[in-house]
Amino acid sequence: MNSPLKLVFLGTPAFAVPSLDILVKQGYPLAAVITAPDKLAGRGLQLKQSPVKQYALSQGLPILQPMNLKDPAFLDALRALDADLGVVVAFRMLPEVVWRMPLHGTVNLHASLLPDYRGAAPINWAIINGEPGTGLTTFRLRHQVDTGNIMFQEKIPIGDQETAGELHDRMKIAGAHLLIKTIDAIGSGVYPEIPQDAWGNASSFHQAPKIYRENGEIHWNNPVVWINNLIRGLSPHPGAWTLLDGKMLKLLRANTEPMQEITAPGSMVTDHHSFLKFAAADGWISVKELLLEGHKKMDIAPFLKGYRF
Repeated sequence: MNSPLKLVFLGTPAFAVPSLDILVKQGYPLAAVITAPDKLAGRGLQLKQSPVKQYALSQGLPILQPMNLKDPAFLDALRALDADLGVVVAFRMLPEVVWRMPLHGTVNLHASLLPDYRGAAPINWAIINGEPGTGLTTFRLRHQVDTGNIMFQEKIPIGDQETAGELHDRMKIAGAHLLIKTIDAIGSGVYPEIPQDAWGNASSFHQAPKIYRENGEIHWNNPVVWINNLIRGLSPHPGAWTLLDGKMLKLLRANTEPMQEITAPGSMVTDHHSFLKFAAADGWISVKELLLEGHKKMDIAPFLKGYRF
């Protein structure tokens, strides 16, 4: 059943598009879409629109792109929308004046089972840390990031060799349906709100900070399971990396293999046709898909066919 609430949707990356899409296709009233300003990107420094803006334009939705979320002109425009509920999916931190403005406040969809994995990169860190599963949470926004009262959650298993990109694509679809459940519940006036303190001391849970280049460096003296989790957790972006002939080599997919004889960590072995392996502390990382600096993404066999070490 569609909620009669007038919504304002805030989101930017591809993860948010299925949530906006389901609201449009099921006829939820959308007062406006708020997304990040266009950015210069690429070799030609062309202005690039966010995935959410691209979708909103295709549907003829009103769009706001504030540079400053506290700008009086933006706040006046937002106030004029007279929205009943704010809906946030992968947007930047909101000032209180924004998330308090709608009649029923603002809800957020987060890609973890809060209070575990608060932060900007919960999907990546869940895989990097070798978790067997993760989940989705809808919650009320409050001043501290990812700390508001929990409304609904859904558990999501993680496949043994699933990458962050693959998990992301599954979770963005499941998240859209959880968001609909949340909006409908608010529209009906019957819904849970559980303080995150009820889950215990927040310091005992994992954090999920933004991923930086240095997070992706592979240290070959670690166990193969740890390294493979890092590769999966950073694939396809930004990529776990090592150096090959002085160039950055991103490993996007790999298998682990047992080691018969002790080999110095970081040692490389290849037959120049079908396999490229690096020695870790307790086994081999056999590369299946990679991206070498200055080249395109490739499977291992065609890469070896054309590369000269």
